[in-house]
Amino acid sequence: MSFAHCFIHSSRLAARRSKLIARSFFILLSILLSAQLAFSQSDLKVYPTHWWTGMKNRKLQLMVHKPSGLTTSKTAVVSNSTDVRILKYYKPANNHYLFIDVEIAANAHPGSKNIRIANPALNESYTINYELKARSKENGKTRIKGITSEDLIYLIMPDRFSNGDPSNDRVAGMKDQSLNREKIFDRHGGDLKGIENHLDYLQDLGVTALWLNPVLQNDMPQRTEHGYAATDHYTIEPRLGGAPAYHSLSNALHKRGMKLIQDAVYNHVGIEHFLFRDLPDSSWFHFWSTYTNTTYKDQVLMDPYAAAIDKKKMSDGWFVPSMPDLNQHNPYVANFLIQHAIWCTEEFGLDGWRIDTYAYNDLPFMNRCNKALLDEYPQLHIFGETWVHGVPNQSYFTENVYQLPFKSNLPAVTDFQMNLYGIVPALNQRFGWTEGVNRLYLTASNDFVYKDPMKQVIFLDNHDLSRFLSVVGEDVQKLKIGLAWLLTFRGVPQLYYGTEIKMKNFADPDGLVRLDFPGGWAGDSANKFTVAGRTASEDSLFNYTRTLAQFRKQSSAIKTGKMMQYVPEDGVYVYFRYDARQTVMCIMNPGDKEIEFTTARFEQRLKGFTKAKDIITGQTATIKDKMKVPAKTQLVLELN
Repeated sequence: MSFAHCFIHSSRLAARRSKLIARSFFILLSILLSAQLAFSQSDLKVYPTHWWTGMKNRKLQLMVHKPSGLTTSKTAVVSNSTDVRILKYYKPANNHYLFIDVEIAANAHPGSKNIRIANPALNESYTINYELKARSKENGKTRIKGITSEDLIYLIMPDRFSNGDPSNDRVAGMKDQSLNREKIFDRHGGDLKGIENHLDYLQDLGVTALWLNPVLQNDMPQRTEHGYAATDHYTIEPRLGGAPAYHSLSNALHKRGMKLIQDAVYNHVGIEHFLFRDLPDSSWFHFWSTYTNTTYKDQVLMDPYAAAIDKKKMSDGWFVPSMPDLNQHNPYVANFLIQHAIWCTEEFGLDGWRIDTYAYNDLPFMNRCNKALLDEYPQLHIFGETWVHGVPNQSYFTENVYQLPFKSNLPAVTDFQMNLYGIVPALNQRFGWTEGVNRLYLTASNDFVYKDPMKQVIFLDNHDLSRFLSVVGEDVQKLKIGLAWLLTFRGVPQLYYGTEIKMKNFADPDGLVRLDFPGGWAGDSANKFTVAGRTASEDSLFNYTRTLAQFRKQSSAIKTGKMMQYVPEDGVYVYFRYDARQTVMCIMNPGDKEIEFTTARFEQRLKGFTKAKDIITGQTATIKDKMKVPAKTQLVLELN
């Protein structure tokens, strides 16, 4: 090779080397810039985290949050997808937030949609790859079926039922690191996997639906076992197993034909919620010049003589100091809460919602929220907690027959009146003109105020009330009457975990109504989930409950039939559940003596029947002119 050729060849090699170096430099620079952008977006979050195509309401409000700063006066938002159209955007006082109103095209396809947030003045931009998913084709079939009077709801406090995954008992970085089953207000380690592990037990008992105390993240420094102080709406509590465990439980339930109810808390959040710690603006919560608690006086909401300040304190006062009261008059607050409810329903296939502290919310907001859910999922069942006193008060918060300025669209409530002024006095008071079983009869007679009494959720006890066995003086026979009433009366029955195995204790002052289900933890001295682990008395009550619950599942008269009640006489209360296919006669005698009564006055319902089968014993007897009902007994008779 000549010198000239060598020189030319060397020059070409040098040029090629220079190009390679330059190319490598630009690749490295791109990587560094991408890394810098990724770092700058690392604390950027979008709520809802994703959405779906094919929703009836195609408008959506995205909340973008970046604690290190997000917006300037020149911030602009652009969608790079025809599937997502930007309608408008709003920059609140806190530049950590940006609200983007979008409309999803009717023919939008599932996939990642690119939304760009640009800050030209700072030469910054952020890209949101927002995912649109396809809606489940099983909605209304195997999931999101709704809750009806055909169901038996079982209420579980997840931290106290069963520990299926000890690895999540404590989660590093969370503020509450307690784990002590000896202390009632510490965490005990129960989780969603533990519930899933015992679905055979629940299904055998006759349960068709689970209502869990709240499952959202509660990253508070203490008292996180109950779940009612959310700190991040879009994170399922990691100590319960997080979203994977919740999806798994939901899928397992729906494969069995069972249902899932989520507990909603619209009224307040935990004081550690990021929306409180990093306020979008001062209007997101109700602030007072000095701390102001709610009065808990629901009466002022319907009182024609109420003072404005009393109404304001009731609705805008804080529930407790650690739970800031959300301002649902703020449209951004309202959208955040409503969209989260829809998101959870679609994401986890929820069949129903129980709404905590319903009376303390802004009621027009609740109507809007209920409508948004029911417009999207007409089959969904929603019932609100109304721990109030008096049927008029309670019925004010649900669909009723009143012609008042405010009309609630809430389908149902937790029927505290049937508990506090119905079954409890029926079993604890001596029979009188308005006492004993007459109190239950009188309360039921007021059902005319409800649009649909069959939607109301009846119960013996729950996580806030004393266990029913303790309420009736640990009289198991009275507990059996209560269970027979619960599983045959009008409405949707709700059973609190452990009632079927004689769990007891009072709510105050020690909260012992929230003890662990025995056998839910490795090493428990007894496993009440099994026959071998239950005492003879416990197993007898379990079988009594199961017999009635399984009969109820097959009984058209109880599930969807009508009810007729008779004025109590001699301390005996008789009611019938009936339809064109079946008639069930229920005879309640909570007294200490056997009562004999004539059957002539029940001719309207007994006519044509000659035999009666006792559902508990399985024995069939002839219907005679006179019948006897033993002391402290409720007979449940299927007529033939």
